[in-house]
Amino acid sequence: MTATIIDQGFGKSSSTTTAPRKPRSKEAETTIKDGYDPRLANKDLAPLKKQTWSWYNIFAFWMSDVHSVGGYVTAGSLFALGIASWQVFIALIVGIVIVQALVNLVAKPSQRTGVPFPVTMRSVFGVKGANIPAIIRGIIAVAWYGVQTFLASESLNIIFLKFFPGARTLAEDYSFLGLSALGWISYGILWVAQACVFWKGMDTIRKFTDFAGPLVYAVMFILAIYLVVRAGGFGAIDLNLSNGKPLGFVESIPVMITAIALVVSYFSGPMLNFGDFSRYCDSYTDVKKGNFWGLPVNFVVFSLLTVICASATVPVFGELITDPIKTVERIDTPFAILLGGVTFVTATVGINIVANFVSPAFDFSHVNPQKISWRTGGMIAAVGSVVITPWNWYSNDQAIHYTLDLLGALIGPLFGILIAGYFIVSHQRIAVDDLFTMSPKGHYWYRNGFNPNAVLALILAGVPSICCAVLPSPLKQMGIIDLTALSNFSWFIGAGLGLMAFTLLERHRPQIDQLSADDPKVNDGNIVK
Repeated sequence: MTATIIDQGFGKSSSTTTAPRKPRSKEAETTIKDGYDPRLANKDLAPLKKQTWSWYNIFAFWMSDVHSVGGYVTAGSLFALGIASWQVFIALIVGIVIVQALVNLVAKPSQRTGVPFPVTMRSVFGVKGANIPAIIRGIIAVAWYGVQTFLASESLNIIFLKFFPGARTLAEDYSFLGLSALGWISYGILWVAQACVFWKGMDTIRKFTDFAGPLVYAVMFILAIYLVVRAGGFGAIDLNLSNGKPLGFVESIPVMITAIALVVSYFSGPMLNFGDFSRYCDSYTDVKKGNFWGLPVNFVVFSLLTVICASATVPVFGELITDPIKTVERIDTPFAILLGGVTFVTATVGINIVANFVSPAFDFSHVNPQKISWRTGGMIAAVGSVVITPWNWYSNDQAIHYTLDLLGALIGPLFGILIAGYFIVSHQRIAVDDLFTMSPKGHYWYRNGFNPNAVLALILAGVPSICCAVLPSPLKQMGIIDLTALSNFSWFIGAGLGLMAFTLLERHRPQIDQLSADDPKVNDGNIVK
């Protein structure tokens, strides 16, 4: 017997045949079987009964993810590397194509099984060991949630200062923990707004992203046209924004490679989180189609708009501005400020919810499914985003790059281990029901619920990766050695080491059972769907 449970609701999971109460909105339904251990399953983590998302929903997901203040600022910060605008543009494209290929890989296990990322990690780390990557990913998502909320709050500040001059007193005379009183007000408003959207459930989140992405596109086009017209046409715009002496072709190659690595690092969080959304998609074919339109195609257009807008700020305002918030602030038309501010707030709220709110909600719920629901997990993340005071460390180009390197160092090993476990070792086969049992006879019990190979691989890959991200800067300051270029590749180092370490450990002392594709209880990802 099984019970159909409404996803993202309240209360404890049940394995009886009692019919669930009617949902308040069209939430996804999950199925909890009698054999599922309540310590591993609730209505949020169990396999979906029906997957209903289309390729457009995935496309809209990426539009919300790409069209953000953080994405604009990160792309703009690449100009500080000293390469020409066309080289920045190429680096952005190459980087996003790499992201697309990697996202397609991480999406498959969750789409085929209908479970979120932390549950798929049970097949690799064990039913208890999966809490390790869940906690790591949850902490990273909380950090990004705080950053994106802060960036959006700056847009809201502009609106307040423009239409309520008295708010300047709050912005200049009063502050607490490094943030002005006006900043706290704006941050609080967005904090509550995001929580309200999240609380309504995944269907509301899907509808929000379907709306937010196209809206930002429309305003970005308007902003680009406005700046170009004010600049006097394309003839007055110089797309070569690099500072200093232009780099030669040979000299520019390592710089472009660095820019590509930074693009991948920026998307490393959403990339690892993507399984939480691909689980809702009707087919893996739709996932790949949505990723194609949402990443390379969408990102090419967005990157072009970013380059045009940034280039146009030089003749229009007399200086290069790579922050869209500051660009909107310099426009003296009230309507433009209102439209731009609201749009960038909407864009950042969109990426924040899909990339940094949903995922930690699953992660924290995974730690204790009986006591922590999906909504409770999300609120834990929301509170944590305030505690870390992100405005104190995410304020300049170097901080942006350093943050990306450090976060990439933590995410990379998890990505590599998951890919190795699912594609190389397990051959894309998962016994879904065994993901929810504490029985020592279950395929994913391993040793007391932990796969020692996965834990060791995480250590072997994580320590060098973190060292690559953290140590180069102090080593350079002490005059010992300059390894700063190495820090830009911390994600690749971590992912590569994680994949190799786990693969070699499983070959030397196998822990993962080789499942048969003929077993009806086994989900075989090799079957085309």
